[in-house]
Order: sequence, then structure tokens, then C-alpha cells
Amino acid sequence: MKQGLGTQLRHLIELLDGAVEASYVQAGLDYRPRYTPIMRALIAQAPLTIGQIVAHTGLSQPAATQTVALMIKQGLVTSAAGKLDARQRLVQLSELGRSMVPHLQRCWLATAAAAASLDADLPYPLSAVLAAAVEALEEHGFGERIQVARDASVGGNPGTLEAMAAAKAPADAAEQASKARAKPKNDKT
Repeated sequence: MKQGLGTQLRHLIELLDGAVEASYVQAGLDYRPRYTPIMRALIAQAPLTIGQIVAHTGLSQPAATQTVALMIKQGLVTSAAGKLDARQRLVQLSELGRSMVPHLQRCWLATAAAAASLDADLPYPLSAVLAAAVEALEEHGFGERIQVARDASVGGNPGTLEAMAAAKAPADAAEQASKARAKPKNDKT
């Protein structure tokens, strides 16, 4: 039986995050992969508010808030009231968080090399497919796509995914069509 998209995505995340987390353990770090976007943002610029972390990372506000709370509990970051507005919390790396940065950067380099290796083993680079999927879903969300499919299946006014795609700028449609017709890079023919 073919697995559904959600099941496949969850399994992929389990495989990737599990290996990344194991690499942190092997490096002697008590660190979770979900911390990485926030750590990188705070390394680049600190202190940051939750709103600024959201802007830097692309995480949702609830995800950023929950992750920062976990990082505070673990002692990786601190949070203090803003000087101009005490309602705003400013987040920055703690001494422990700063001490982990060189070790994390070595782990991140190894993870990036492993990701490049995975991309090389696939017919299409996973990183490119994921970027294209995010772009396509930002253009036409999955909920919208479900609704179009539902409408088409009940014989209502069947909007089509093709019609949604045709609504995009001609240059975008031409570029996507060209990518879709491109041969896989590992194709030996």
C-alpha cells in the first residue's frame, strides 16, 4: 500500500532529525535540531524579540515561543524585559549557549555536507524540491488545493489545479514547465 504524503513527510523528518540529533549526542552536546534556526538567528544578531526571531527564521510565533521556552529551560538562552517596552521580551544566548556555538558550527558543517550527499544521490535535489514545494504552497495553499479537488469530485464547479497554475505569470509557468520536463540528473540515458 502506498503511503500518504503526510506519512512520508513525517517519516522523512524522523530519519533526518533522528540522525542530526544523534550527531549532537556523539559530539557531546545536549541540543535538539529544532533549536537551530533560533540559535543561528541569535548568533547573527542578538538580542531579538520573539517577533524578530519569527521574521529571521520563518517559524510561526507559537513554534518560536515554545522553542525559546525549551531553550530557556535548558539554559541555552536568556530572556529579559526590553528597556523601552517591558512587555517585550529580549532573547539572547546564555553563557552556555555561547560556549556551544563552535561545536554546533562544526556539527552544522557536517550536516550540510550530509545534505549535499543526499541531494547528489537523488534524481532531483531534495533541497530544490522542498523549496519548490514551499513556493507552490505559498502561491496556492494545500487547503485551497483540497477544496479544488473536493469541488471537482462532487461535480460542483470544478476548479482545477491546472487553472490555478495557469493564473500564475506566464514566465513562472514556463519556468516550472521547463523544470518538470528536465531529465533527472542521475538519469544514465
